[in-house]
Amino acid sequence: MATATDPARPVAPPGKDKARKAAPKGTGAAASRPTAEHILGAKSVGVLFTYKQDPTTGEMRAHSCSASVVQSPSRNVILTAAHCTGGKSVFVPWYRTGASLDKQEYGFYRVDKWFVDPRYDKPNTKDKTSDLDFAFARLAKSSNGRNVQDVVGANSLARTPKYNNDVTMVGYPKASHDSADEAVRCPTQTWALPGYYQIQALCNGMYGGVSGGPWFSKIDWSNGTGEIIGNVGGYNGGGNDDDVDWLTYSPMHGDQFFRLYDDAKSDRKVERPDPYQQPAVPYSMGGKYGGETWQHARLMASGDFNGNGHSDLIVVWTDGEVTMYYSDGKGHFTGERQLVAPKDSVWTHAEGITAGDFTGSSQFDLIVTWSDGEVTLYGDVGSNGLNWGGTQMIDPKKTSTWKHATQITAGRFNADKYVTDLMVRWSDGELTLYTNVGAEKKFSEEHKLKDPNKAWEDATLLTAGEYSGSSKWDLLVRWKDGSINSYVGTTVNGLGATHTVHGGNFSTWTHSTVMTTGNFTGNGRTDDLVIRWSDGETTMYIDTQAEGLGTEENLVPAA
Repeated sequence: MATATDPARPVAPPGKDKARKAAPKGTGAAASRPTAEHILGAKSVGVLFTYKQDPTTGEMRAHSCSASVVQSPSRNVILTAAHCTGGKSVFVPWYRTGASLDKQEYGFYRVDKWFVDPRYDKPNTKDKTSDLDFAFARLAKSSNGRNVQDVVGANSLARTPKYNNDVTMVGYPKASHDSADEAVRCPTQTWALPGYYQIQALCNGMYGGVSGGPWFSKIDWSNGTGEIIGNVGGYNGGGNDDDVDWLTYSPMHGDQFFRLYDDAKSDRKVERPDPYQQPAVPYSMGGKYGGETWQHARLMASGDFNGNGHSDLIVVWTDGEVTMYYSDGKGHFTGERQLVAPKDSVWTHAEGITAGDFTGSSQFDLIVTWSDGEVTLYGDVGSNGLNWGGTQMIDPKKTSTWKHATQITAGRFNADKYVTDLMVRWSDGELTLYTNVGAEKKFSEEHKLKDPNKAWEDATLLTAGEYSGSSKWDLLVRWKDGSINSYVGTTVNGLGATHTVHGGNFSTWTHSTVMTTGNFTGNGRTDDLVIRWSDGETTMYIDTQAEGLGTEENLVPAA
């Protein structure tokens, strides 16, 4: 045991927290994702050394996994991954390389008893039981007779609250992968792993050895403890099929997790006679790699397409596919429906889309401007889809004017009930408001709000919503320099009062590529701003106001 911290020791055998490969330099994986930083550690987090009863060597192996102390009445319980268990093991909190076990600052603690769900019977598995890749252990007292929790404190455990979370991952990479042989931490964001009851996160430098390490929702670095909502593990032992260092998984901490936690706290036998029944698996808007998909989201529109009282989201992709994403009315999405398949799709020629209730049916409709100057109204999209051809509002053979419609957004600027007004920004900077737009009247009621001008040629993105809380809607503009203004009280008589929604660092917002506003949350107002960024990250700003962005919620992580 005293020689187990020798950097020249053999590494853990194959199958016990495998090696994980770094992303090639210069790739998006290496360049655009957060990178784990070396830290002294958190007192409640440490490493696991496992003694293998190997007749040929009979020696302690290098630390191969991470673990954390969690609150328990017995004050001696740790959390790690199920694939890290087995053999005789020792937990070393606040591990320091180069110091023998008897010289570690907070001592070492022998594992007395493991607690693993018996349905997790294949280490590093890729099947559904990888959802159960968590484990607990009860520790013996240190050599001076103290319980680990009395020495380093303990972390609280909480259910994984949702699929998109801000977390800080902490763990100890193996010395064979990271020569510093120190703890690392990485603040990052999580999202769902489709088909599994798990979440995933991006961070360079999460090499083999971090398995079992905690994902903190919050942590007090002064005392080294916090709240844990995940742990490295799950699909393929916590890493993808390529074993890269930058994509890491965690099981969701739900009913099965806390059932095992209760077993460990109570020191009772773990019994699971029934086969594992997977909970409802999480839905992911981004698929496996999130932003790499959403970099191709070209146009977006929000509206109550299904008559359920809140907005859903329609996306037009670069290959011509059109997709509707169903909102749960609480700021998240529950599923999707393909409205148009990409093969031979004419939707590659769509220049702009916006949603409103132009037919007055209480289901939102979609207005589309096309590259040839045609304008089409698709009524009741939720019921009718987009494959029926729509109603032609502008015939490009009769006028070429609408080829110059650069930005469009629908709102209730003048109407009392339905969203039937359409704002158009033209290529020469002119700004026009069309009121009472519909299949019969079309664009007959036209109101010029701005004559052609250079300033409004820089209005890069337009959207509209109830940012000021009044019964009428306000116009929101993202300018070329990245600044954002709202225009409160916009009517047929002109633009309303100018307010600054976002000041400060404009340069960041020059990377906002697509913008829409919907009623995605519970306050009943169309004030939730959705932004697709140039790197594919997609963000919702919940309850955005006339003079400030709302609470930021990550929907899709960056590529």
